[in-house]
Amino acid sequence: MSDQPDTAVVEMLVELACRAPSVHNSQPWRWTYSEHGLDLYTDTSRVLGVIDPTERQMVMSCGAALDHLEKAAAAFRWKTEIDLLPAPGTPDHLARIRLVHDAHPRSREFDMLSAINRRHSDRRAFGPVPTDRVLTRYLGRQHYGTEMTVLSAESKQTLARASTLSAGIRKYDATYQAEIRWWAGHSFRSGGIPPEALTTRADSSRVQVGRAFPEPHRVGTVVPRETVEDESSVVLLGTPSDERLDWLNCGRAMSTFLLAATADGLATCPLTHMTEQAGSRRLVQSLAPHIGMAQVLIRVGTPMIGAPAPRTPRHAVASVLSAPARATNRRRS
Repeated sequence: MSDQPDTAVVEMLVELACRAPSVHNSQPWRWTYSEHGLDLYTDTSRVLGVIDPTERQMVMSCGAALDHLEKAAAAFRWKTEIDLLPAPGTPDHLARIRLVHDAHPRSREFDMLSAINRRHSDRRAFGPVPTDRVLTRYLGRQHYGTEMTVLSAESKQTLARASTLSAGIRKYDATYQAEIRWWAGHSFRSGGIPPEALTTRADSSRVQVGRAFPEPHRVGTVVPRETVEDESSVVLLGTPSDERLDWLNCGRAMSTFLLAATADGLATCPLTHMTEQAGSRRLVQSLAPHIGMAQVLIRVGTPMIGAPAPRTPRHAVASVLSAPARATNRRRS
């Protein structure tokens, strides 16, 4: 058997990897496949220059895609050998992945594969998290060097202040408003957040820590939703420092938690707006100073009864993966 999968296998794995969450569904990644392996790069043409001038969220998004790829590969019996930031002079080159066909998947790997296909960001209110579920298994430990902790219920008041502070600063920022309206509320692109995935103003008012998006414009009848208050838990992810490697590993840890929560039947929604500006980030940081640099928060809880939140679209694999003919393998018996 060859030491590399054929292109069809790589295309399948990349398609699954690209189901990872990304800031405003910008999908800021590109992949190349050659005899050297599978390489992951940032796609800087999709960076959100106003909310993400340092490219922190772009790199975290790519880290989530990398973790999705690892978990998908394991389910299909491919072990991943990964070099992070393999070319120091090329910061866009985030990882080189070698795929070795000797993995022995366990039932949990198949659970993760199913979760990849079902996970989506749900911006609606959630019910509470059963205490014996994913929070007790995954928190209080490091994943890829990233610390995770669940914030107390009392912390939500501080988070609401951080969210309000962020929204207040952004409200009259014309460049921010133009950027968010470009990426959110449209249904004619394979990127961005379609109107169906946004909440109405009434729904969003029940989630005090969510980002303020433009009011969605929907054609047709809007089905009334269950009127509930948000009882979600909020998980904070922090890293030892605030460098590119930290961001990449934080994205991988975020993906690990999101998929585990999805496998346990929970709803999730990553939150980054409270860590985009210094003032709101300090407020978040004050809630768990031991965790290092606050990077991203995740709301997690029991999903609402009724129709699931719609999934956001994805770009075609052909538009994000370059696979030269010489890499179309060569599988031998």
